[in-house]
Amino acid sequence: MHILHVVGARPNFMKAAPVLRALSSRAGVRQTLVHSGQHYDANMSDVFFEELGIPAPDVNLEVGSGSHAQQTAQIMARFEPVVLERKPDLVLVYGDVNSTVAAALVCAKLLVRIGHVEAGLRSFDYTMPEEINRIVTDRLSDLLFTPSTDGSENLIREGVDRARIHFVGNVMIDTLVRMLPAAQQRFSEDLPEHYALVTLHRPSNVDDLEWLSGMLHTLADIGQGIAVLFPVHPRTRQRLAHAGLDRLDGNTVRLMEPLPYIDFLALQTRATIVITDSGGIQEETTFLGIPCLTVRENTERPITISVGTNCLVGRNPERIRAGVADVLAGKWRKGSVPDLWDGHAAERIAAILTSD
Repeated sequence: MHILHVVGARPNFMKAAPVLRALSSRAGVRQTLVHSGQHYDANMSDVFFEELGIPAPDVNLEVGSGSHAQQTAQIMARFEPVVLERKPDLVLVYGDVNSTVAAALVCAKLLVRIGHVEAGLRSFDYTMPEEINRIVTDRLSDLLFTPSTDGSENLIREGVDRARIHFVGNVMIDTLVRMLPAAQQRFSEDLPEHYALVTLHRPSNVDDLEWLSGMLHTLADIGQGIAVLFPVHPRTRQRLAHAGLDRLDGNTVRLMEPLPYIDFLALQTRATIVITDSGGIQEETTFLGIPCLTVRENTERPITISVGTNCLVGRNPERIRAGVADVLAGKWRKGSVPDLWDGHAAERIAAILTSD
């Protein structure tokens, strides 16, 4: 059986790594890894392959940045010849980035079977490009591997045949569990005793310079009561520099370079609170039991709210300040770990793929 994996952005690498590893121990399985090049910054791409033990890609499409349409079109044009040449039995796609939907579209037209890892997640916000990617990919996929029960329920409600849906758990947590011992050994002596960890990267946030300016001043206010560490995504760094907002560096907000996965996980494990607009970090903080404020109006991962430690605070500075104050006052719920977030999701996927 020949399985081809498509990755293109930081979250994909963390999801694909355990699946690649689980399938490598299965007899009769041959694997090909295709990297679209959607993320090309070394700290956001190359180092992840090294840390996560992912083999060098067999193919790099070298697409790079561009608008959603340009990026998706380029991936499709460059990926189609790879599929025709390699002739995989199944293509596995991950998450909700442009590489995911582009690969699914190519495979659907070539009648190649598709498996979607992290299927069924919905924010119900159709202004989000990722929501469109999720819906289209799920509609085209033959096998849908859901990370949580709400994902399975969404697909059933949309009329997907139950036989195609497999609740396997969260592969992102597989990677976290595997890397946690190494992360716990990283730079503990160099950190403040208590700190808020911040990540912001979504265009709807960081491209709004008026809001971004207000958010930086909100973080500066928060920094009067607790240290604020802010590893800055390349896109966010550009926006900060363009607006002259990077002058807060070294004041009450410590702006940092993007971090490799293990270093960032080390910061998460010791954080007092995390403030983010990332989807994956909502999941990681829930597993780690760390309070999380999500700076968005909605989330495709509602289980992190109903079960875990996450709270949506929107883009409202007062709600962000209030959330931090509640955490510092010890008023945050502990939460629990969702079902099957146990470090073995990839093994369940491998068992399903090789059961025929």
